[in-house]
Amino acid sequence: MSPLPVAVIGAGPVGLAAAAHLHSYHQPFVVLEAGLEAGASVREWGHVRTFSPWRYMLDGAAKSLLESAGWRHPNADHLPTGGELVDQYVAPLANHPAIRPHVRYGARVVSIGRKDFDKVRTKGRDQQPFEIRLENGETIEARAVIDASGTWSRPNPAGSGGVAAAGEAGADRVAYGIPDVGGKERSKYAGKRVLVVGSGHSAFNVVLDLIALEEQAPGTRIVWAMRRDNLESVWGGGASDALEARGELGQRARRAVESGRIRVLTPYRIRSIDTASDGLRVIGSIRNDLTAVQVDRVIVCTGFRPDLGMLSEVRLGLDSWLECPTALAPLIDPNEHSCGTVRPHGARELAHPEKDFYIVGMKSYGRAPTFLLATGYEQARSVVAMLAGDVAAAERVELVLPETGVCSTDLAIAGGGCCGGPAPEEANACCVDDAVAKAEGKGGCGCGTAQPVLQITSSTDQPDQKIQVR
Repeated sequence: MSPLPVAVIGAGPVGLAAAAHLHSYHQPFVVLEAGLEAGASVREWGHVRTFSPWRYMLDGAAKSLLESAGWRHPNADHLPTGGELVDQYVAPLANHPAIRPHVRYGARVVSIGRKDFDKVRTKGRDQQPFEIRLENGETIEARAVIDASGTWSRPNPAGSGGVAAAGEAGADRVAYGIPDVGGKERSKYAGKRVLVVGSGHSAFNVVLDLIALEEQAPGTRIVWAMRRDNLESVWGGGASDALEARGELGQRARRAVESGRIRVLTPYRIRSIDTASDGLRVIGSIRNDLTAVQVDRVIVCTGFRPDLGMLSEVRLGLDSWLECPTALAPLIDPNEHSCGTVRPHGARELAHPEKDFYIVGMKSYGRAPTFLLATGYEQARSVVAMLAGDVAAAERVELVLPETGVCSTDLAIAGGGCCGGPAPEEANACCVDDAVAKAEGKGGCGCGTAQPVLQITSSTDQPDQKIQVR
């Protein structure tokens, strides 16, 4: 093996999981974190409680490493906040003696490429080390790169066409993600007119936090704008969701809407955001009819996208619309299914034309919205095994995520393909994949079940052992 390290970009949960697996394979590595602490992006939503309990939030190799140093496992059924995830897991892992000397903070990567080779040149390319340039001008050489930098720093805009609406970029009263409206940013939202844009779990959290704020600050008014044509596809699987808190989050949001406490605009496409002395004038359309909304603040919860700027000299194999690895796209494309099931994938599906370069974690999903930490941990395990030459372990990738309890998108409602499409009428199944699985004598594909199995290959010291968690 080359004496050069494997460079891991990002010291979040998935990046540090990759570091733990590299340590278990005795591979040299360096972790480059743009923030000033491990889990810096997670810290920004530290007030938010996750809908996954601790049992789904820990990587196997990282857990073993921590326990060897006397770390105690949190309550497996507890739902941690982002802050608890950092304080009780990410920070202790980053500070473990096996990891700490190899983590560099304030190390923002601006470009990755092959030393002395631009993207066009081929002959001898695979023998050249990677050259990673930092914002401070420093250059680091590596034999392989695992990009786990996430997508938190690249939120999607309020504009419905994928680009910022007119005036959005200059509106200083527009926030993105999940601001702490009831805590440190309370003064910005208490007693104000607030427009929330988006229809996912981030929007649910923000809307519910604003409702709690309204009870304390009666002048607070909430308008919720969604692009969806069918609200029934918004709320999730409810009691059928294998993650109870995820199902309940959607139902709480639904009850808030049905109570009349929130003004809902749907399907609302934002065209412009104009700044005035008395707030923001948001102009959008509902089925081609222009509708203006006067508010004080806008919170945009429309998801995230990968930052590909630093990879301009890397030979990438990306899906043209999801911006995820090509082989992964059919497994996660929200146009095709929303069942929450992701078929097994690892190093082979995550590979790019650039040898020994991988994107893992949230960034590997590109613009797709259904990522869970358990997915990233399994990706990291498989990729590190491949880089260490343990091909058998890399290919032994098994992952069945907790089901959402939903098997419908707008396409599926119209008779399109969710999990292979609607099941045949004569079949006792919820979709094609479910029907095929049952025909083969299996219990089904997992759609709509409340108790699916999460099956994870254990750490590399016991490669044949599997753990099943219900």
